[in-house]
Amino acid sequence: MKRKLLISALLFIAMMWVMHTLSKNFMVDPSFTSFLANKDVALSNQSLWTLMIQIHIGLAIIALITGPLGLIKRLRIKNLTFHKWNGRLYVLSIVLNFIPGVYVAFFASGGLPSTIGFLVLNTLWLVTTLRAYIAIRAKKVEEHVTWIIRSFFLSFANMTIYIILAITHHGFDLAYGLSYTIAVWLCWMINLLLAEWLIRRKIMI
Repeated sequence: MKRKLLISALLFIAMMWVMHTLSKNFMVDPSFTSFLANKDVALSNQSLWTLMIQIHIGLAIIALITGPLGLIKRLRIKNLTFHKWNGRLYVLSIVLNFIPGVYVAFFASGGLPSTIGFLVLNTLWLVTTLRAYIAIRAKKVEEHVTWIIRSFFLSFANMTIYIILAITHHGFDLAYGLSYTIAVWLCWMINLLLAEWLIRRKIMI
């Protein structure tokens, strides 16, 4: 019961965040005017940055859609072929996202500390995903599940950044750049700690 409730909650949160991200970044503000207004790092090529951030967001959305579907046990049992192709799409979206993720990291608000934080996040996201893929190719199902849980929770990093940024910048009135740096570092730490807690409690395994 706990597993079903948690996955249902994650699916709901993922879909809400996907709709929010799509509407905000591709309909309401496709040129990222409001986001760029807070940026304290100069862009060398705004057109290229916009393209890369759109690719980055688009691929992240695919990960957020395919991720929860892969965790639904009933769907996996009833249609293993769908589960496999859904998983391949999830892995591919994250692998392809590494390059645009690294590119936009070098222009992150907060300067070098934020850049390093994003590079760590992108690397962790890629490594956990590949470890999950390698494990299932070796038919190590339980190991696959533990790594995919870590990977999936890192897929929520952007949402976590927004929450922490709102608390630190608007709640505690810290400078935007400092708030952003704190959010970038805490997002993957908190998400991985939550994933580890769930893995050790065997709630999602």
